[in-house]
Amino acid sequence: MSQFALPLALPIDARDAEFLVTDSNAAAVRLLDHWATWPVRTAIIAGPPRSGRTLLGQIFAARSGGRLIDDAETRDEEALFHAWNRAQDERRPLLLLAAALPPDWAIALPDLRTRLAASPAATIGAPDDALVRALFERGFARRHLDARPDLIAWLAARVERSHAAVIDAIERLDRAALAGRRRLSIPLARETLQPDAAFTAQSDQQ
Repeated sequence: MSQFALPLALPIDARDAEFLVTDSNAAAVRLLDHWATWPVRTAIIAGPPRSGRTLLGQIFAARSGGRLIDDAETRDEEALFHAWNRAQDERRPLLLLAAALPPDWAIALPDLRTRLAASPAATIGAPDDALVRALFERGFARRHLDARPDLIAWLAARVERSHAAVIDAIERLDRAALAGRRRLSIPLARETLQPDAAFTAQSDQQ
């Protein structure tokens, strides 16, 4: 486990500017770490909702002085085409963020399709076991909730392998603990989350 951190000038919680790095997203981080060797000045990172792709892009832009376009697959094609060309002319890196890589985009402009195909790309994958545990630990710590290792292990064994499902579980447990004035525990998690489709059908014997 490592972290890719935003350089901060303001004294805010540093955890808000840390992108947790595991095998599931390491390829995206490596691509941005080596932006000076890109064959063109534009790259593409794809990631699912709530995967931290925007934070990763912000860290990259702050470190490289580059430009960031989020939700690139929804942007005007002419604008993307000119942004790609401007990045080459100015030698200033451009990072496009999207839910999927360009083969899945509905691109009508042939010149844009060609340029995107020439751009290096990487995908943020579904969170692996190490990242799921780290996301739970950090999410509860941010909310000043005492989450014991046995609860983290129980949750990590059952939650759907998606960033959104992990974050949703954290938020629901936070609300349940506050509403019932109860500490975080496996019984509270079972009561709150077990009926949800975001949890797997693994045995409670774990």
